[in-house]
Amino acid sequence: MPLLFSFESVTGLPVFVGYIFIFVLGSMIGSFLNVVIHRVPLEQSIVFPNSACPKCKNPIKPYDNFPILSWLILGGKCRNCKNPISARYPAVELLNGLAWILVFWAIGFTWFLPVALIFVSVMISLIFIDAENMILPDVINFPLLFFAIIVRIIFAFVPDDFFPPDLKHAPLVGLTSMPIWLNSLLGAFMGAMVGGGFLWLVGFFLGKLRGVEAMGFGGVKKMFAVGALLGWRLTFLSIFLGAFSGAIIGVFLLSRQKDKDFQTQIPFGIFLGIGAVLSLLFGEQLIRWYLENFIP
Repeated sequence: MPLLFSFESVTGLPVFVGYIFIFVLGSMIGSFLNVVIHRVPLEQSIVFPNSACPKCKNPIKPYDNFPILSWLILGGKCRNCKNPISARYPAVELLNGLAWILVFWAIGFTWFLPVALIFVSVMISLIFIDAENMILPDVINFPLLFFAIIVRIIFAFVPDDFFPPDLKHAPLVGLTSMPIWLNSLLGAFMGAMVGGGFLWLVGFFLGKLRGVEAMGFGGVKKMFAVGALLGWRLTFLSIFLGAFSGAIIGVFLLSRQKDKDFQTQIPFGIFLGIGAVLSLLFGEQLIRWYLENFIP
């Protein structure tokens, strides 16, 4: 994957400085993700009021709001009421910082880098919201779908070899008579149908077999947006990786239960988010490796 430019050539700084900067910025965005994760399920504004202790309601001072470090310095407790502050807050900040490092390493200093960083952070917020509340809110899913469509149009004209990958494969690669932006939108539509449509069908038939709702529409809407961005190939891979990782975790959790309850609910959106991130960063390499080694 040739890069249009490198971090060193643009900034004149060694690349490790870029990794440090991207981690610090990512952890700061992770602090904002904590606000999203806490407030969106409660249908509260993510802008106002300022962050406060969930117990005593005292506003958090600016000097207590440094990602990761503040939680460690305060011993995981509120400065005022001394009540414990959930370890989820530094965990999200650390995870988002590390995830941004991974994105920077996998994609490089390309035009697509900001898009990938935003996408990964949105997936992290949805993963934690689903884990804590078992919902995938429309207030995130619908803007993500709009974002995906805009990106597909813009990057049809941007000279970035990383994205969109589905324009290089069938059936889109053969549609040379179609304007490239329309070709890219067709790829978004196909990906959305594969992501949301396939998930809806699976949920529908499983619901009929089990007599209970097997798949929430939040997951369907989320995969509409993911599919619109990634295209049909990487969306299929996202679902496969999500199902594979979900099955492994599910078997592990079931093996640790004393009473084997096969109705135990594990939010599938967690694993779909993981699969989407892996597919975005490494999907083309994984598909190429599979085709070269297992398809005659």
